[in-house]
Amino acid sequence: MNNIAYTPFQDPESLYALNEALLEGEDLRGLNLLMSFTGFSDAGHVIHQIAGELIDQLAAEPVAVFDVDQLIDYRSRRPRMTFTEDHLSDYQAPSLVLYRMVDALGKPFLFLNGSEPDLQWERFTSAVLGLVRRLDVNLTAWVHSVPMPVPHTRPIGATVHGNRPELIEGISAWKTTLDIPSAIGHLLEYRLAAEGRNVVGYAIHVPHYLADAEYPPAAVAGLEYLGAAASLMLPSERLREAGRAVERQITEQVEASAEVQAVVRNLEKQYDEHSEGTERRSLLAGDNDELPDADELGAAVEAYLASRDGSSGAGSSSGVTGDGDSGNI
Repeated sequence: MNNIAYTPFQDPESLYALNEALLEGEDLRGLNLLMSFTGFSDAGHVIHQIAGELIDQLAAEPVAVFDVDQLIDYRSRRPRMTFTEDHLSDYQAPSLVLYRMVDALGKPFLFLNGSEPDLQWERFTSAVLGLVRRLDVNLTAWVHSVPMPVPHTRPIGATVHGNRPELIEGISAWKTTLDIPSAIGHLLEYRLAAEGRNVVGYAIHVPHYLADAEYPPAAVAGLEYLGAAASLMLPSERLREAGRAVERQITEQVEASAEVQAVVRNLEKQYDEHSEGTERRSLLAGDNDELPDADELGAAVEAYLASRDGSSGAGSSSGVTGDGDSGNI
């Protein structure tokens, strides 16, 4: 038995339906892939907010739709329904979809989003890896969020993992060795790395006392990490505005309670002591480790748009590369 290599008994490709018209009409090879799954750890409702912003604000077409009936245990995660006075008016069915999306600058990318499978992890992983190979995905970046004993008054941190040193080194707020419960994102990252494919994951740190509520600043941080890693301009302005309102509410609640103030001060002290002497690198920083200002970002956007307006013919190229490197926004 030790010499038998395990593979799913059922064909992984039968787990999803493809949008053949889209695949025939457009070359999707070489794009970057973003992933987010609900059902594991979504402190601050970060995944829910990120998926909502991307799907609501960006042009999206389904590339592949997964058969969730084979993947979801409905009785352990019962879908929500809406009861309106005397009838059922809405059913929020689970879904798992691979989308083709276009960012704010017209750059295409792939986005795999939906409910984390309860069942058939090996088959689902084989199915996703098959799509990654078929589409020759350049970089896979995924995000989730975890509650941490950190204050809301300090920069939002992240634990970064994967096999792209330039996207990892100097960013993680802490490093350790742990035996952790895995998510489907972890398994996908593990298998992608085993194949030598570019992959990076971000666990966004959410203050533990805010983990059960929507915390837009953490979702903004998640979008920034994904966008910088994949060289994409992702929508975040609505979340930033919502975050400012939430921060005002948090400030009011903290100021109204001496006990809460003491807790926050203690967390600030622990955070500052842990961070003392540690310099964290930003994915948005350039070679001199300085963040680009508004003028530099604006100039980069204008240059990119100009390159698109001036390009023609099959051999033309855009001003932003799809190599997944950061710092070139």
